[in-house]
Amino acid sequence: MNADTNTALIVPAQPTHSAGTVATNDIRGIRPPVHVPPGWAWVLWVLGALALAAAIAALVMWLLKRRANQPSPPCEPAHVRARRRLADALALIGEPRFFCIAVSETVRVYLEERFELRAPERTTEEFLAELQTSPVLDAAQKLGLADFLSRCDMVKFAKYEPSREELMGLHAAAVRLVEETAPQPESAPQPEQVAA
Repeated sequence: MNADTNTALIVPAQPTHSAGTVATNDIRGIRPPVHVPPGWAWVLWVLGALALAAAIAALVMWLLKRRANQPSPPCEPAHVRARRRLADALALIGEPRFFCIAVSETVRVYLEERFELRAPERTTEEFLAELQTSPVLDAAQKLGLADFLSRCDMVKFAKYEPSREELMGLHAAAVRLVEETAPQPESAPQPEQVAA
């Protein structure tokens, strides 16, 4: 037997498909042509983007220059700000804890701004220990401040309920400290001094 004559060709059977499946596996139609912009269109897009970036940069520079030319408002002195905050604190007198927080914080911030003492970031004990070595307050002011801060701490942390008179006394002590330590305006020379 010859191997060539006895070999049968085996052809796999074709599966039968329904009409819906044949259409999806069939070759699709040709797509329509895609519009390709001319070679110089990208140049216009780049130039437009550069022009927009230049306009934004010019606007920002103009605004910064304008802001730099405007005079800044004069800085309000620490004692004026402290007086205003102490006056505002009187609205909280019905709530002793919040009143004492506002008044003591005002005094601490004032002392930091006026004398560069680091009062707000420290505990009362730390602040008073630093204050003992500082010459910015006299002995009576240091004692008054120590009493003021300890009474405020009693209300803030020990839940002590002070009377309205005690709160007004704390307010008066804070105002007195600000008034005593505020910078004194330089007096104008008297006519007699100018003539001499």
